[in-house]
Parts: sequence; C-alpha cells; structure tokens
Amino acid sequence: MNQELPLDQIIPGDCIEVLQTLPEKSVDLIFADPPYNLQLQQELWRPNMTRVNAVEDDWDRFESFAAYDRFTRAWLQGCRRVLKDTGTVWVIGSYHNIYRVGTILMDLAYWILNDMVWIKTNPMPNFRGVRFTNAHETLIWAQKNKGAPYTFNYQAMKALNDDLQMRSDWELPLCTGKERLKVNGSKAHATQKPEALLYRVIQSSSNPGDVVLDPFFGTGTTGAVAKKLHRRWIGIEQDRHYVKIARERLMAIEPEPYNEAVFAFPGKRNRPRVPFGVLLEQGLLRPG
Repeated sequence: MNQELPLDQIIPGDCIEVLQTLPEKSVDLIFADPPYNLQLQQELWRPNMTRVNAVEDDWDRFESFAAYDRFTRAWLQGCRRVLKDTGTVWVIGSYHNIYRVGTILMDLAYWILNDMVWIKTNPMPNFRGVRFTNAHETLIWAQKNKGAPYTFNYQAMKALNDDLQMRSDWELPLCTGKERLKVNGSKAHATQKPEALLYRVIQSSSNPGDVVLDPFFGTGTTGAVAKKLHRRWIGIEQDRHYVKIARERLMAIEPEPYNEAVFAFPGKRNRPRVPFGVLLEQGLLRPG
C-alpha cells in the first residue's frame, strides 16, 4: 500500500479505491460533493422552449436507493479511515440525497456538529410550476469522534459576517459569470460550486498548512480555494475530462503572500493566558 501523502495533486480514479491507498489518519478536513442521485425522469424545458442543461451524467445514476446507500457508506468509510481523530467532514446535498447521507454518517459514528443551509440568491425556477422553487442545498458538518477537539475558526467567520456570529443559513449566489468554467461555450461541469461557499467551509474548519481532501474533485473548486488560503489539498476525480480542467485551473492560481492575520485568524482561546492571581501579585489589579 502506498503510504506517501500526495499533497497538492489530483489523483485520477474511483474515490472508494483511491481512499484505500492513502495513509490512515492523515487528513485534517474533507469536503465532499457526491452525486445527488437526482433520479431525473424526463427532460426539462423553459417556457421559451429552450432545454435546461440538467444533471444527466452517468455518475449521477444509480439503479436503486439501496445501491446509492452502498456507494455512500463505502466512500464515507474510506473518508473516516483517512481522517485524523481531530478532523471534520463536510458533505453537501439536496433533498434527493442528504437525508440518506445523514443517516449513514450517524451509523458510521460520525458526530454531527451543524447542518448549514446554502440559500441560493439566484436559484433555477421551477419551470413546470408543480412544486416550490428549490432554492437551497444542505451541508452537514460532522466530526470523526464525538467530543474530540476540532478546528473551528470562530473569529474568522465572525469577521466575515460584520462582526456578528455567523449563522447556519448562508445566502450565496450560484456559480455564474466569469467564475463558471466553460468548454466550447457550455458548462464544464453541471454542479460547479461557487468559491465563496468553499471559502467559508475551508476557512472555518482548517488552518494554514492543514490537508484538505475532496473525494469528488470535479473541476477543482476545493483545491482552488485551499491553495488561495495556503492549505494543502488532495483531489480525487474519476473523470479524465474534469481532471484536465482542474489541473489547468490550479496551475493558473498564484496565492497571495502568506500573512497570519489574513489567513490564520487566531482566536481568543488560543492566546496566552495569565493566571488571575498574577495580575494581583503584580499590582495590575486591586482586590475589590
């Protein structure tokens, strides 16, 4: 078994198989954007009779819920093996799959810390008018071992939220405009996530130099943000087309010079502590 940690690399292949080649307890943070198993039954069309470019790829097709559950359990077990005892995992999904993922996470003894709601400020409308507009996705944040210490950069999230505690509802737009990667005028990946979303995930729950793993790397958003934030990263991706796009994307990124105040956000709990009695002994405080 290969026990070298392939830092800052994309590993082509099936994530369930690749995870078995990585060293045990070697990763600080995992972000997973797995197939949602959308179970699309028919094509979608807009009122102007243009066809919606929905997720129709083979990687999102499973023969049954049982098959999807087996797949989910296998990759989550692989993630648990490589995650440090102090590590955490984020999994994003929609109503199609997130409840099944949550159940399996708990069955595998992960401890759920939060569920976050990504509220899309520009969601795709429900063109057929038969349901509510699906305007959010859910992220589950869980630690490997209940009660173990884990990274949460509270001050960094507070600074990002006008010096207020950050809540579990995040209003962010879909990935559009120049950020959206395209090939020959079409979307390079149907489910590319916005970098702003990954910024919050990585900044909140890792530190500079930590190893961030994405087992469904796609076009490399996790690696791009990790690189900009001075984290090490590992991507696993089975589609060679996505691997090529991601590599080109990551090679073009030049991170800003490292500055602890910008990238580390040391919290108050990490500052040196002085016993209260010392303040009295030195005459810095008076009793009463």
